[in-house]
Amino acid sequence: MQDRQTAERPLTRIQRKNRQTILEAALDAFSSYGFRGTTVDQIAELAGLSKPNLLYYFPSKEAIHAELLSMLLDTWLDPLRALDPEGEPVAEILGYVRRKLELSRDYPRESRLFANEILQGAPRIMEALEGELKALVDEKAALLADWAAAGRIADLPPHHLIFSIWALTQHYADFDVQVRAVLGPGHDPYAEAQGFLDTLFGKLLAPDQRNG
Repeated sequence: MQDRQTAERPLTRIQRKNRQTILEAALDAFSSYGFRGTTVDQIAELAGLSKPNLLYYFPSKEAIHAELLSMLLDTWLDPLRALDPEGEPVAEILGYVRRKLELSRDYPRESRLFANEILQGAPRIMEALEGELKALVDEKAALLADWAAAGRIADLPPHHLIFSIWALTQHYADFDVQVRAVLGPGHDPYAEAQGFLDTLFGKLLAPDQRNG
């Protein structure tokens, strides 16, 4: 998506900096308060800009939110795209789990932004969910099914295997406060989760665990 500024002419260094500042501030606001609970005034205050200055770069709250979602979806899909048909199946899937956990660790605000959008019924991203995301998941689910049919991984419902990976990795970002409250001080949730998920999925995927 291009806003009216980038459509007209290249941005100057200051303009690029201000635009990025707005997106960072909006990410904080949207991930904390959701789309409905966030206002342009809040974003402008967090960005340290006046409201008219903000609207010079983005015409509306909706435009800022759409830009963030577009950037996020591409980042979110990259680890699944990297699942290599020529690789060793269990190693490829465990690598995907690790990459998803790293995304939760490194991009917690983005994860909560996405979760908030989904909880609202995905009104601003449904086209992408039913299009690009579904097509990629279907493609990789077919790959998982081929690996299972060849006896290289356990025979598991491939779409639900992908869903379980999402649930068990994004939980650490979306419910970070709860996770840290339960574990208490001195624990690194991500370091502990990595070993657990490697063991869990390693056992789950082992071909000798197939149920027929």
